[in-house]
Amino acid sequence: MAHTQSNSLKAAAIVALVFGALTVFSGGRALFGGTEAQAAVGNAVGFVLWFNFLAGFAYMLAGVGLFLQHRPAVWISLGILASTALVGIAFGVHVLQGGAFELRTVGAMILRTGVWAVISVIAARHIAKPLGRGK
Repeated sequence: MAHTQSNSLKAAAIVALVFGALTVFSGGRALFGGTEAQAAVGNAVGFVLWFNFLAGFAYMLAGVGLFLQHRPAVWISLGILASTALVGIAFGVHVLQGGAFELRTVGAMILRTGVWAVISVIAARHIAKPLGRGK
């Protein structure tokens, strides 16, 4: 059954796709680029860098699902939110234990968590069928 897609759902899908593409590009450059690209990331935390790079593919998958209004896009979005928050916590532990890091990573993890919190809410409101409602 076709649904009318809300502007907020379209915007969430576009944000997910663009954010995913940029994440894969920048993460790939940092991980696989030359010495200049790798030097530019400074004290990047390896597990955070790899997580973000791989998560970029999930972002794009979620974005396509949001455009198509597929229910799994809600679960993918929630999974991205939860896993990003967990990696953020692990990153915080790394920092508190005196591990080297870049301050921009703190901001990036907060931004990523916030973006996926908003996308998850939009996805749940516009795609997931609320309990107790009919067709």
